[in-house]
Amino acid sequence: MAAFVLLDTETTGGGLNDRVCQLAFITARAKEPLTFANSLCKPPVAIDFGAMAIHHITEEAIADKPPFAECEAAIALNELNREENVLIIQNAPFDLEMLRREGFAWKGALIDTLRVSRHLMPDLPSHSLQYLRYALGLYRDEAQIAAKLGEAIRAHDAIGDCVVLYLLTQYLLIKTGKNKDGVTTLLELTKKPIEMKIIRFGKYRDKSFEEIAKIDPKYLEWLHNSEMQKDSPDSDLIYTIERVLE
Repeated sequence: MAAFVLLDTETTGGGLNDRVCQLAFITARAKEPLTFANSLCKPPVAIDFGAMAIHHITEEAIADKPPFAECEAAIALNELNREENVLIIQNAPFDLEMLRREGFAWKGALIDTLRVSRHLMPDLPSHSLQYLRYALGLYRDEAQIAAKLGEAIRAHDAIGDCVVLYLLTQYLLIKTGKNKDGVTTLLELTKKPIEMKIIRFGKYRDKSFEEIAKIDPKYLEWLHNSEMQKDSPDSDLIYTIERVLE
């Protein structure tokens, strides 16, 4: 039976050399109880104080922990790493890159709830997990899910974020139709380009793309060409510029 793996990591920071210091996930299967895995691990680099201020994992807390590959959660995740299973992550590129640095690559399908939320709720001012936690009232059901797991919930802790992620996924499934087609829709929306409303950088920061297209279309053409030349172009940015320039 296919499993849905709702995953979150905590890391030493967000830089090019940072690594995982906590891995947690909830496993959901139809008509079966929820299960979870939650492990701290000892990374090869120190935890940045900025990251520590968010997740509160200290060097003392991981001093005697095994490296990522040997922690219980990583071993359990490897056992679930099959093509028929679906991985669910909020802002998948970040966690997938961090897992890649630990030598792990997911084999199955992927749902990115950040991308899905942006598609289904484009007018929200933020789509961060913690914003959605309160804006959608997900926090009201956390205790119920925590009781099923037998695990304490704490904001920004990996397993706590997995609980919010589980509730967010349930919300998105209901919004699209809580059935097989609902799952298919989430998978499709994860891959579908997003039309952005506001630019968040450059000389037109915080202006709408439509407004920029009226006052300075040449800038958007230049931005489009510059993005296309990058090794990893932003598909959402390219899609948005092409749409507004039409």
